[in-house]
Amino acid sequence: MATAPSESLPEASADAPDYCDLEPFALTAAGHDFTFYPHGQDRLKALVALIESARESLRVFYYLFDSDTSGTMVRDALVAAARRGVAVDLIVDDFGNDAGAEFFDPLVEAGGTFAVFSPKWGKRYLVRNHQKMTIADGARVMTGGANVSDHYFAIPADNGWCDLSVQIEGPVVEQFTRWFGLLKAWVANAEAGRTSQLRALRDIVKDWQGGDGPVRLLVGGPLVRQGHWAWVLRKDLVTATRLDTVSAYFSPPRSFRRLFARIGRRGEARMIMAGKSDITAAIDMARLLYGKLLRARVKLFEFAICKLHMKLLVVDDIAYVGSANLDKRSFRINVELMVRIEDAAVAAEMRRLIDHMAAASEPITPAWYARHSTFWNRMRWRIAYWMSLADYRISKAGTV
Repeated sequence: MATAPSESLPEASADAPDYCDLEPFALTAAGHDFTFYPHGQDRLKALVALIESARESLRVFYYLFDSDTSGTMVRDALVAAARRGVAVDLIVDDFGNDAGAEFFDPLVEAGGTFAVFSPKWGKRYLVRNHQKMTIADGARVMTGGANVSDHYFAIPADNGWCDLSVQIEGPVVEQFTRWFGLLKAWVANAEAGRTSQLRALRDIVKDWQGGDGPVRLLVGGPLVRQGHWAWVLRKDLVTATRLDTVSAYFSPPRSFRRLFARIGRRGEARMIMAGKSDITAAIDMARLLYGKLLRARVKLFEFAICKLHMKLLVVDDIAYVGSANLDKRSFRINVELMVRIEDAAVAAEMRRLIDHMAAASEPITPAWYARHSTFWNRMRWRIAYWMSLADYRISKAGTV
């Protein structure tokens, strides 16, 4: 178990909800060791412990990095690693760099490197690098939906983000290391002002080969179709008879909504959406799409214990865990990663986690939908849906 960090986040108040995240659980499958962290404080402890365990290298990429208690704790762990001789490379997305560049000066002074994924103005401006990963010594990786900020490590009673991270040991870590190298080179070229960087980014996504075994690193990027993580997901959905998902942001392309509905008609489909979010429009844009799914016998739930941020898909005996939401940005614009795990035992454990969340969620029934889908509500939902396609800085309907 990971060692405890020097500071901890607040404990639950006396009048906190009864809901608790599951404890960490470990599985061995397809030549890999997986440890899943549904609980925020466990995620933070495991991340710090992973950084402290590194002896040779740390390759770190986060969409969002804050300068709060947790962000400072993680940064200081990276600084300490650099001081003991570990080669530390940190990249943060420009849009998500809430900490600011100066916050990372101690890392650079200790011998590490810090860079920003910055699309700047122009065609690349809308592109966000939405990935989250920490790779230690090329042997262990922690990934999932959680960024580095107190919000992602707080407990549900304190309205932290409900999320999921996984630490992996096994052959797929080599793919993470190779992928990080490609991203680092792209960032260096972008900082040097070289032209056609959008095309270069599309090319590395399009040409990516994350392996063909039961555990694969899939990626996605702007305007890429074949080879994209969603391209592989589509092929899995075509013949699937069971689907279980948790997605904080739900506005997938129409073709995927049709696939979800077909699974509901021929088998069993269950989808948990956000009932609480930092962005009200995220809930509205999902609700616009409930009607057709309900008519296809898809079981819908809204999780409102705390803000939902998890990205988890289970298709028959295949689990997807990573950074991508079921929204148009994750499908078509953002740079994303998803780990595809084809193993019945892993899929069963992921469904057990979803069972736990569904039991604490509100069922969205046809009667519920009939009460809530008034003319004015539908108008608001539709506006939110179309606003979600705009830039985050304008619509504030972006994903984190």
